[in-house]
Amino acid sequence: MSRIERAEQRTALTFVAPALLWTLAFFLVPFAAMVLLSLAHLEGREVVQAYDLGNYVKIFTDPSLLKGIFVSLEITMTVTVISVLLAWPLAWIIATQVPPKYQRLAIMLAVLPFWTSYVVRSYAWALVLGQNGVLMQGMIGIGLLDAPIQIMATRTATIIGFVHFFVMLLTLTIYANLIQLSPNYARAAADLGASGWQTLRLVILPLTLPGIMTGAFLTFVLCIGDYITPQILGGNNELSMPQLIMLQLGRRGDFPMASALSVVLMALVTLAYAATARWLKMDRV
Repeated sequence: MSRIERAEQRTALTFVAPALLWTLAFFLVPFAAMVLLSLAHLEGREVVQAYDLGNYVKIFTDPSLLKGIFVSLEITMTVTVISVLLAWPLAWIIATQVPPKYQRLAIMLAVLPFWTSYVVRSYAWALVLGQNGVLMQGMIGIGLLDAPIQIMATRTATIIGFVHFFVMLLTLTIYANLIQLSPNYARAAADLGASGWQTLRLVILPLTLPGIMTGAFLTFVLCIGDYITPQILGGNNELSMPQLIMLQLGRRGDFPMASALSVVLMALVTLAYAATARWLKMDRV
């Protein structure tokens, strides 16, 4: 290796070092500490470092803990699918049907809820979905219902709150993908005899898969790790993994079990990344 190449490597390392040190100090070291703590167990109020897998065995054998994993996955997958189905048409309308000079305004209006506090949005939905809320009273007023039905403190309320937030996120990622597509793709498909629907389904939709999968992955990560929305809108009838983690920390003081649940949660996120890696144009994990 020449002197110039060594100098270039030292320069590159100098620029990369701060990011590496930051990742080491605030991610790798805390994560390693959490993994070690997950191998301990609680005896009374004392944490005993035993280096065993007892917490993980309990997670996958205790019905209440195992249910929390399935509840989180079911909610997250439902939210992701619904959000994609709603966001793609909205992004397509903004990118193709709205005049270019008004597209920025349309995007701004679409993401307006981002400017509101996350907690405030959740409590706003609690007011809307409650038995005396705007939705129920409006449906009773127009004769669709005779009496209020229970939506608050259910999985449905949690999904509604999540979808409201993540449709905005997915609209942004899909729109960013759509505006980069050349109109020549649609023209070429039309020249070859494709109808508008065939062009949309066989040409435009596959070309927007990177944007869809990027948004879907971000939705999965943010949704499965969210504590606020399930706690405010879903109540405690079905506990998601973040709620179980907070339960271990707040009421039981079982830091080893909370650490083990957190490791399992990160493992699920890693699996989601592996499943979407090729659409994100990254190497497979």
